[in-house]
Amino acid sequence: MSANIATHSAVFGGSVSAPVSNYGEIAATAIAAQAKAMVESRYVMALKRPRNWDQVRQDLLKECKRPSFANNKSSLYRKPIGKGVEGLGIRFVEVALRCMTNVLCESVMVYADDQREVHRVCVTDLENNNTWPIDITVSKTVERSRPGDDGAFVSKRTNSYGKEVFTVLATEDELLNKRLALISKAMRTAGLRVIPGDLQDEAEEIIRSVRLDEAAKDPDAARKQIIDAFGEMSVPAAALEAYVGHTLDTCSPAELVELRGLYGAIRDGETSWKSAVDARDDGKRKTPDPKVAGVDGDNKSTSSTMKTAAARAAARAASAKSEKQNEEKGKPPADGGLRELRDIHGRALVGDDGLPLVTSMNPQVGEILDADRGPPNLVSGVVVAVSDTSIMVRPLPHD
Repeated sequence: MSANIATHSAVFGGSVSAPVSNYGEIAATAIAAQAKAMVESRYVMALKRPRNWDQVRQDLLKECKRPSFANNKSSLYRKPIGKGVEGLGIRFVEVALRCMTNVLCESVMVYADDQREVHRVCVTDLENNNTWPIDITVSKTVERSRPGDDGAFVSKRTNSYGKEVFTVLATEDELLNKRLALISKAMRTAGLRVIPGDLQDEAEEIIRSVRLDEAAKDPDAARKQIIDAFGEMSVPAAALEAYVGHTLDTCSPAELVELRGLYGAIRDGETSWKSAVDARDDGKRKTPDPKVAGVDGDNKSTSSTMKTAAARAAARAASAKSEKQNEEKGKPPADGGLRELRDIHGRALVGDDGLPLVTSMNPQVGEILDADRGPPNLVSGVVVAVSDTSIMVRPLPHD
């Protein structure tokens, strides 16, 4: 019968179409061939244009030195876990992978139903064929303080404040935001495994130094930016003062940098303001003995402990000792202000006697402080930031 139809069509100038069942096979074959060609072309180009690691490092560090990039909330974030956990964010990973070249980032949905989606995020280094896949699950629900407009909800629970929280179906925009946020987190995690660790360390130090310099140059502007940023998330200035333990106009550059990192972590969904406050309350410690403050590596002095009466007394004693020895060397103090010496992480520096290091010198950024240009028991270091209350010093390596 089919043969007769084909013959009849050929005689009268007609054409015979392929059976409908073959269309799916043809489409699948075409898609497979296209995918194979794309994969082969990527690897061929990677072999023809291999990356130059010196050029990668130069381009990446140049980007990190830009204030607009370094101050981006997603280049370096800080999560309030324990004493604080800092990490490079998605903006850094995007720039680093672009500088590295020959890196493939892709996200594919592998499963979906009415309740959830499963996406596979992969980052592949095309030069050495290393692939880091991560599967993420995106639920199609969100939590709200009340049911939907029609009174429907999926489930409900009672939060820590004793109020009911309802799980409702997410809208298209809410689902899109959740999907993109989780994909970005997975992309950052997988991308950091491809980027060499030494480049990450250098970049993180540069970003932190740029932030400290910017905060030290104009602390009032930095403070206002942080207040406005948290205000957009409905966190009032009074709550920020309660978090740092003092008024915001007395924040050191290191504290401003810490608040900026916390803002980035909240904006990227790494944590929440409530979690930050709870972590701070759980991490409160008793005031350390001023005789041993800062000696134990696990109980180093911070800006909050330095504000206690005992720490201030120790600082005055160290200041008197330092100024006396400076006068004996013929170098009187440049000004009458008392400044604390801190490392680039904002931790107070202490001497061999366990007392916090302070000075009344007025050094410039980039100047080297040592026993002749600072407290006699100070390890040589470069000044990276100067404020009214503190001096940030990056210790130099020993010979």
